[in-house]
Amino acid sequence: MDTAFATARRIASLIKAGKLSALEVTDFYIARIEAFDDALNAVVVRDFDRARAQAKLLDRNRKKHSKLPPLYGVPMTVKESFDVAGLPTTWGVEASRRNIAKTDAVAVARFKAAGAVVLGKTNVPVMLADWQSSNPVYGTTNNPFDLGRSPGGSSGGSAASMAAGFAALDAGSDIGGSLRDPAHYCGIYAHKPTFGVCAMRGHSLNNNFAPPDISCIGPMARSAKDLALGLSVMAGPEAIESGWQLALPKPRITSLKGLRVAIMADHEICPVEDDISQSMLALGKFLKRAGAKVSTTARPAFDAAAAYENYMLLLNSALSARMPDKVIDKMRDILGDAAADDVSPVAMTARGVLLEHRIWLRANEERARMRALWAEFFNDYDVLISPVGSTAAVLHDHSGNMSERSITVNGKPMIFGQQLFWAGYSCNFGLPATSAPLGHTQSGLPFGMQIIGAPYADYQTIAIADLLETQWCRFVPPPAYEL
Repeated sequence: MDTAFATARRIASLIKAGKLSALEVTDFYIARIEAFDDALNAVVVRDFDRARAQAKLLDRNRKKHSKLPPLYGVPMTVKESFDVAGLPTTWGVEASRRNIAKTDAVAVARFKAAGAVVLGKTNVPVMLADWQSSNPVYGTTNNPFDLGRSPGGSSGGSAASMAAGFAALDAGSDIGGSLRDPAHYCGIYAHKPTFGVCAMRGHSLNNNFAPPDISCIGPMARSAKDLALGLSVMAGPEAIESGWQLALPKPRITSLKGLRVAIMADHEICPVEDDISQSMLALGKFLKRAGAKVSTTARPAFDAAAAYENYMLLLNSALSARMPDKVIDKMRDILGDAAADDVSPVAMTARGVLLEHRIWLRANEERARMRALWAEFFNDYDVLISPVGSTAAVLHDHSGNMSERSITVNGKPMIFGQQLFWAGYSCNFGLPATSAPLGHTQSGLPFGMQIIGAPYADYQTIAIADLLETQWCRFVPPPAYEL
């Protein structure tokens, strides 16, 4: 077995059958991290001694279980922003370097209860606020397909860890594409769940109890089926919310035949490289040949520009709680100089950060009305498939923030942060979105798609990704990390 790129399900089945020990596979991944991670800098907080001790304990106790938990002995990494008892949680902030977690995040505790062995934590940008993963505490993470490029963010270390074969599973978070974008850059799978499906306590710098608006946590993997497994472990209310139970419906889709798909290959608000848009259209033709109903024009009946502006307002309002006073002061200066009709990313960011509560309530109502239009759309279509970002992995550029940097798309400059259009198209409305491989550039860089579904149709979007994994495109290991 090629352990480096084996699925979590495969490793769990071999441990269950007694053909592989938890310690063997734990030692294997530790050895890979020690051999390869100096160049990548993905697993920045290592917990190898405790991981080995946990693996030994699992091996001793394996025969005591009448039924093994689903991830028994499976090594995983988790995003640095999750609390793991005894390890630092910094969010890449220098002042939080000595912030040692006392307890596990709810999601981490659930993974451990399911038998997973946590090897360590993966790198992030400062305050999780970039599609690169670089910070003064841990430095910069590189993309395993090209060390001169970003692995994405903010779950960039997690995506690099998965793509390089450093663990079998990972957990990340997403408020602005932070699961989907790194998956797209690194050629792996990620799932942004329906808002509220996964308990987020333990995913904050300040031990917050109130879940933030829009933000979600979800699994990252090298296969769609592993996403379903990871989600099954993460999902559900925490103890304080024990008055309700989660019952996500099983997927209705078992074949591409009869699938109702809308393809959104490009958009003038946020153009994508021709490689990506042409691959999206080719996917649509493939689906049609497979018996699916495919439309390249069907969309929810709202104005995309209005949806983007609404998302930018509510996103930056949600992010404002994380921002220090000096950043808020800067936003006041920016907004003071901006025209009322300025919809540049910089102006929209400032407007959202400084949003009055009464204006937030109006924006939230507008969002709810657009969400209802999404519901009408899903009466006719099972999913909408769109790009994740405008380009494959970008070259490292740590100048300024995303709203100030520029990238080139089809030979024309575009503000980097404008790609939030693709993130918000689903994220702002609490919809599930599965990021899956779509294709590769001529130079071999991977790029992905997002499969957007109706609220709580999480397993359906993952199931469609699984069908496309076997019939269209799957994870391909970066050449330098193949055994």
